[in-house]
Order: sequence, then C-alpha cells, then structure tokens
Amino acid sequence: MSDGRDGGDAPTPGRVALVTGGNRGIGLAIARRLSRAGHRVAVTYRSEPPADAEAHNLTCVRCDVTDPESVAAALASVTERLGAPEILVCNAGITRDGLVLRMSEDDFGAVIDANLTGSFRVAKQAVRAMVRGRWGRIVFISSVSGIGGQPGQANYSASKAGLIGLARSLAKEFASRNVTVNVIAPGAVGTDMLAALNEDQLDAIVSRVPLGRVGEADEIAAAVEFLASEDASYVTGIVLAVDGGLSMG
Repeated sequence: MSDGRDGGDAPTPGRVALVTGGNRGIGLAIARRLSRAGHRVAVTYRSEPPADAEAHNLTCVRCDVTDPESVAAALASVTERLGAPEILVCNAGITRDGLVLRMSEDDFGAVIDANLTGSFRVAKQAVRAMVRGRWGRIVFISSVSGIGGQPGQANYSASKAGLIGLARSLAKEFASRNVTVNVIAPGAVGTDMLAALNEDQLDAIVSRVPLGRVGEADEIAAAVEFLASEDASYVTGIVLAVDGGLSMG
C-alpha cells in the first residue's frame, strides 16, 4: 500500500474522531493511537484534560455525559473546532462497586446513567452527522464484566452488557447509511483501577487469564483503531473481547 510519497495513490485524509473519557487510561491510549493514525482527535474530560494533549495533537473538551446540555455543548465545540465527528469512541464511565444487598439505588442508577445512558446521549447526537455524510464508525467500550458478570459489580456489569444491546440495535438502524457500530470488551488492563489492587488480588485475576498477564491500554487502542478504519467497513454489530482469553470461561 502506497503512503503517497512515491507517486502512488494519495493517503486517505484523516477523519474527525471523538473519544469520551479520553483524558487517561484506555481512553487516552485510544486518542493517542487515532491521532498517530492521522485523525483529528478530540477528547472529553470531566475534571482535568490530559497533560500531554498538545504533544499528541488532541483537542480537549469538558463534558459530563450524564448532562444532555453538556453533551450538546461538547459536540458543538468539537464540530466548530474540527468538524463533525465521523469516528466516535464511547469510553467515559464510572464504577461504584458493592454487593447487591449493600448497593443503594443511587449507586446502581448513577453507573447506569454514566456508562450506558451517557453513551446513548453522545451517540444519538453524533450519529446525525454520520448519517448525513453516509460514513461513520461508532465503538462502545464495554467490558468482559458485561459478558460474564462480576461479583460486586452488578451495576457496572449491567451497564456494560447494555452497551452490547445498544450497539447492535444502532448497527441495524444505521447500516444502510454506511455507519458501523461495534463493541470492544476489555479484560484486565493495566490502568489506575488495576493499580489500586493488592498483589494477591492481582495474582487472582492473572491466574484466570489464559495468556497469563494483564493487557496494556494500547492493545485495546489497537483494536479500536482497526474498527475505526476503512479496512473494517464490513464489520458491524460485533463484540470483540480483548482479554487474553478470559471470557472463554
């Protein structure tokens, strides 16, 4: 494949990409990777933008996905600064873990609102321009917890399982407009959440992973980069587990 420097076909110009919750961890790794691929990338954050945003050519926009007005303002800002997003990665989310008998309805509802309804809010607004342009890529970041469940994470697992149903519904609704919608389900990944575990807890997780290690955020980002690419034009409605084999059972 020519890179355009040898007189061959010119490279495809980068798309506009939006990554929610792109200020750290998996979201930041995805944003950096999409930027390296030549896309014009915006990331949302609630508290602080990534410190190295300028070095990776990232446009930062404050957004609370639980607030419809905040979502609308963020999409408008990205569109004004970069253009309407053609690639959307819904990664923003929270956890409020606890056993069901001790979990409050507020803790259950807050996680559903941020992880599932928040993704719906962003996707609903972003997909309008994709439909008009007859090209789009939407990737929801779910979890293996949404596939197999996890003790102490009924709210989180339910929210991540809901993303699968949401994605497949959208995939069917917008397929005729050349908009693909897919799901990545990461397993144990070396992020701040995992770093908070003690050695025994981490060893217990790794012992269940056939590949015998935790994943890297950039390995999740690599899968997203493919699903957001032209090469994935015939891939829609899938759930891709990037988990070292953990979800095999």
